[in-house]
Amino acid sequence: MADDKQPRIDAATGTEMKGHEWDGIRELDTPLPRWWLWTFYATILFAVGYTIAYPAWPMIDRATQGMLGWSSRGALEKELAARETQVAPIRKAIAETPIQDLPNHPRLMQAAVEGGRAAFRVHCVQCHGSGAAGSRGYPNLNDDDWLWGGDLAAIEKTITDGVRNPDHAETRQSLMPAFGKDQLLQPAQVDDVVAYVRAISHQDKPSAASQRGAPIFADNCAVCHGPDGKGSRELGAPNLTDAIWLFGGDAGSIHDTVWNSRHGVMPRWDDKLDKATIRMLAAYVHSLGGGEATPATVAAADAAQ
Repeated sequence: MADDKQPRIDAATGTEMKGHEWDGIRELDTPLPRWWLWTFYATILFAVGYTIAYPAWPMIDRATQGMLGWSSRGALEKELAARETQVAPIRKAIAETPIQDLPNHPRLMQAAVEGGRAAFRVHCVQCHGSGAAGSRGYPNLNDDDWLWGGDLAAIEKTITDGVRNPDHAETRQSLMPAFGKDQLLQPAQVDDVVAYVRAISHQDKPSAASQRGAPIFADNCAVCHGPDGKGSRELGAPNLTDAIWLFGGDAGSIHDTVWNSRHGVMPRWDDKLDKATIRMLAAYVHSLGGGEATPATVAAADAAQ
């Protein structure tokens, strides 16, 4: 009888077999290539050296620092500091230049626009969208329809102080009554006002309901929206005669606005961003297509004609 403890040699290769067999297939005890073993040992040595030299082992509230004292966060902070030092003179010039004078300095204005573009992606896209086109309840910043004014100074004021911030006395503030919910108007009167607004915005033809709504509008709405419904920038009251609607211009949306009112809020940024960043944001928004000349510039142009 053959001794089971004797090594079994594969006749074809002369290699010792491990003794395992699966469906007639036997495993050879082939040694690993020497180059592979040395490479494997080298990776072990490299890993040991790496964990000594660099941050590697996680702890409760931090990681081991490593003998070299390097970290990706520290490297990033150095790069950011270097970049901040590089752009500091430009930011200083933007902060010190009155915003209405920025267009008189094309290179400085371009730098402000590009800086504002980057800041917008960080702070503003969450509400206004990546293309600044807004959405329902969030204004489109590409058009020329402005609640509070579209010149550089007005835009800067809006960004600085926000809209309806209860903890800030300088915030933009407007208040539309809830005419239906607070029973200031009867349901039929609300319907008539909606018909009137639809008529002056050229979405519906004048009707008996819109004619009944005209005096109701004059008594209750004209104080903010004006007798012609074109709004007031001093009060933040929108123009109701154009095709641009913040919450929708269909009959149902207008009815909901008149019945329940709208009180959108925009954060104030003066407690979060520095003056230069706010000014750059204003320059960028102004550059999107709907920016207006400052009132003083407009007045001077009118006087020259």
